[in-house]
Amino acid sequence: MAVSALRLGAEKLFEMPAVLRRLSRCQSTSQAFAEVLRLPKQQLRKLLYPLQEVERYLAPDRRQDLHLRIFNPSPEDIARAESVFKATEHNRIEYVSSAIRMDHAPDLLRPEVCFIGRSNVGKSSLIKALFSLAPEVEVRISKTPGHTKKMNFFKVGKYFTVVDMPGYGYRAPEDFADMVETYLKERSNLRRTFLLVDSVVGIQKTDNIAIEMCEEFALPYVIVLTKIDKSSKGHLLKQVLEIQKFVNTKTQGCFPQLFAVSSKCNCSLSTSQFSPAVAAGHHI
Repeated sequence: MAVSALRLGAEKLFEMPAVLRRLSRCQSTSQAFAEVLRLPKQQLRKLLYPLQEVERYLAPDRRQDLHLRIFNPSPEDIARAESVFKATEHNRIEYVSSAIRMDHAPDLLRPEVCFIGRSNVGKSSLIKALFSLAPEVEVRISKTPGHTKKMNFFKVGKYFTVVDMPGYGYRAPEDFADMVETYLKERSNLRRTFLLVDSVVGIQKTDNIAIEMCEEFALPYVIVLTKIDKSSKGHLLKQVLEIQKFVNTKTQGCFPQLFAVSSKCNCSLSTSQFSPAVAAGHHI
């Protein structure tokens, strides 16, 4: 159940002396993550487990009909994920190319994970945060909705490719439907789709179109709540419960794990609990 899993993850995290000793031997741990581990416990919990404040409302043990589970990476999981996203001589992270049609897309053999969502939901900002340990990689972001007009492909070492999709809704590219639907339907090496939903407004009609495409093509996908710092605890709980009900009653391919990220995701600290999920996504 969600509550017991979340509590177990937090308890494991706060075996702090043992955790610090193990991580001190992990050369891939960045200075940023080392700073995270030195934060006061309350701040650390809030950063790594952003939904913990509302977790007691999500899936009490007596309710067997609720299946939403919160993803709870251990510090070791986060350190391993950082090694995947850290650019080194032997782990090149780089922009590959862009495409407006599938026949323009690069022919890549490695698995792919893609990010999709409404315009201005925070896709490019989140990808930029994931690449914070590879600062030479340029991920263009803008305050203007609809800035991303093409599918942008980024190589993550020997592991997988990250694809930043154009946003749907306001100022979406005219050929958005053909571009994105064809990609989702035909890209054989697509392993997981991360569907970003604004926590302030919840699932919208335009989000339902993307969800229907993932369901129709039998794709494994995950819902990511963005901008959680802009929602009050009560409002965030309302949105999480509504999504929980939606996932359980209206979807077949949506993974039960729900992710939450801040709009202030301008460094690896803000995505510490999310990067292991992306790193693991290419195995699915």
